[in-house]
Parts: sequence; C-alpha cells; structure tokens
Amino acid sequence: MSHTTTPPQRIAVIGAGMVGLSTAWYLQEQGAEVSVIESTSVAAGSSWGNAGWLTPGITTPLPEPAVLRTGIRAVLSPSSPVYVPPKVDANLARFVAGFTRNSTAARWRRNMAALVPVNRMALDAFDELSAGGVQEPTRQASSFIAAYQRVEQRRTLLEEIEHIGHAGQEMSFEALTGDEARAIEPVLSDEIRAAILLKDQRFIDPGAYVAALAAAVEARGGQILTGLEVMAVDDRGESVILRGTRGWAQSFDSVVLATGAWLGEHARQFGVRQVVQAGRGYSFSVKVDDLPAGPVYLPAARVACTPIGDRLRVAGMMEFRRPEEALDQRRIQAIVEAARPLLRGVDLDDRTDEWVGSRPCTVDGLPLIGATRSPRVHVAGGHSMWGITLGPVTGKLLAEQIMTGTTPAELAPFDPLR
Repeated sequence: MSHTTTPPQRIAVIGAGMVGLSTAWYLQEQGAEVSVIESTSVAAGSSWGNAGWLTPGITTPLPEPAVLRTGIRAVLSPSSPVYVPPKVDANLARFVAGFTRNSTAARWRRNMAALVPVNRMALDAFDELSAGGVQEPTRQASSFIAAYQRVEQRRTLLEEIEHIGHAGQEMSFEALTGDEARAIEPVLSDEIRAAILLKDQRFIDPGAYVAALAAAVEARGGQILTGLEVMAVDDRGESVILRGTRGWAQSFDSVVLATGAWLGEHARQFGVRQVVQAGRGYSFSVKVDDLPAGPVYLPAARVACTPIGDRLRVAGMMEFRRPEEALDQRRIQAIVEAARPLLRGVDLDDRTDEWVGSRPCTVDGLPLIGATRSPRVHVAGGHSMWGITLGPVTGKLLAEQIMTGTTPAELAPFDPLR
C-alpha cells in the first residue's frame, strides 16, 4: 500500500512516553508538523521509574516456556516476582489464557524471530537521536552482570542466549564465578556463586532521557500539550477530530495512539482486538557503598539494578493488575527481601522514589505497531518490558510507514490487526 495522496502534514501523537516522543521526533524528521498530547506529564507512565536498560541482546518475548514451569500457584503469591491477583476480571482472564497459549517453545521461537530485525536496529536509532540533538546521553555498560546464588540457576539464561543465537541474534557474553563477578562489582554479596557478563549493552536514566527527547521535539517546533486527556478519537474520513477535557477539540490529518497500558481504550473502535494488559513494575532508589559501573541483574529474583545519578535504582515485579491501582507496599517489600541476601553495602531500608508503573503487555509478547482499520489512525505500543529499548526504532519505522504509506518489512509481525 502506498499513498495516492500527499503524506499527512498535521499529526497528533497521544502519549508522551518513550514510544510516543520517539515517534513524534521521527515524524518531524520526515517533515510532519507534530502535536504530542499527554493526560498527565512527560514520562509519567512506565517511562519514568523503570530500569533504563538498552538491552537488545536480551530483548525477548515475555511468554516463554519457563512461565508454564513456574505454575499457576506460584503466581498467586503476593511475594512472587510474577503476580496475578486471585480476583480476575474478564480482560485479565483473556490475557492470561492467551499468554499461556503463547508460552510454548515453538511460539517463543516464532515471536523471537520477529523481534530480531528490530533488535538489530535498536541502538542505531538511539545514535540517530543523539546526532539529531537529544541532549541526554546513552551510557555504555562497561559491566552488565547477571548474578546467581547457585551455578545451576545460570543455565536458564545460558539456554535463552543459545536460543536467541539460533534465532539469528548475536549476544556476546562471558560466564564468571562468584569471585570474578565480585571483583568487577563489589556490590554483589558472598551469596553469589555464578554470573554472566553481558557485553555491548547500554543504559540510560529513563526519566531524564525522555524529558530530553521531549525538549528536542519542542526545539524543532513540535507542540507538547500536557494535562490534557483525549476523550474521543473521531475519524471523519478526511481528517481525525480529537476531543479532550476542558472542551478542547482539534482536527489532524493523522493520529498515533501511544498510550501504553491504556492503548485498548481508543484503539478498539479501529479494529485492534489484541488485549493490552498492564504488567506493573515497581522500583525505588537506595544509597550504596560501591555504585556499580553498569546494570546488575538478579534473574532468579527478577530484580534489575541500575546506577542512576549517585544512587542505585532497584526495580522488579510483573504484577498483572489494572494500571490505575495504588502502589502495593507488599511488592516493594518482596523486592527488598529478594535482593537483600544478594547485595552488599546497600541500605535497602532507606528508600526514596518508591514507584509503580504499568508496562503494556500483549499475549504474544510482540508490540502493536502500525495502521489500524483506519489509514489515519496508527498505534504504537504493547512493548511489555522493552518499550525503552525499542521506543526509538518503533518511532523510526512507524514514521516511515505513516509518511510514505509503505509498511517496512520489519513491522509486518507487529500488525495491530493481527
């Protein structure tokens, strides 16, 4: 499909997280006039308090065979790293059923193969943003260590790296003993007996990065409207009228829905039937004696640590609940108890910035990127844990599709109408 008419000129992007702002920036690259509309503030959703990893090397579909091995009883415990509340609504029930169907080795391989081409492009897109004036740097992870209490626990990630390799994606790594890992990162406790050093990955301060991306969009003439909630998306055939709070209404040639865990709200009327479920992640920041040089990953506890400023951000959990539910202190406590034996020189009881944010998860672990039933309404979301890593490449490919009318081959598996 390609444009018989001229490319759209005035485009609205709903959502000012990493995905929405990257899409806005790349649309500007292609000559569009862009307005970004955000119901709260820039980076308010899952873009702010996450771990900030840029790790295309381990960007994989969330539904995986290990989920089936863990069993349903484990996920009903409030201290489990993956938590499903015992009272399940219809949307969540559909999501869990679909997620389980996709947690087979064959589905994982197929979905992994779909991610490889965008993973390969992910870091280059960040370099384009830097070259184009985004002020906040991406940091090379001079060390990125996955650490384990028992040597046999390491097998899961080693097998996953092997499967990632079979899918055609290179991942350079080194297996370490506990002592070798501690020599690199003294923050690891004596409990750590085995580790994997992941190479060629990066990290960012996600809140600062997304704010810098917003500033770059504005510096190039883009408009960012915060505190404005879009209540209706009305496709008129030639244009799309958005209606918002306080009587606001405006007409655009094209609209991009990049509303994260709330993606389904406006996308459903345009034929997007995929369930987008909030997979809520928690984080907090702590003081630490030896700030690591890069991320520290505790896979068995599902805890991700990242040096941000002079503190360590500790993040974890995958909690399938409604995005607007309050922060649940039991989840913070579960992360603390899981991390406590594995780290040293870290005051886990002196926490600041306790946070919960909703990652938008799909049943097959693949994002929804592209046109809906309306050629004027596009979606960009459903990246689950990888919206930070894949945000810029998503924006680049979607902007190309919107402005040329031709769908890049890399986006085919992510068709929102699948």
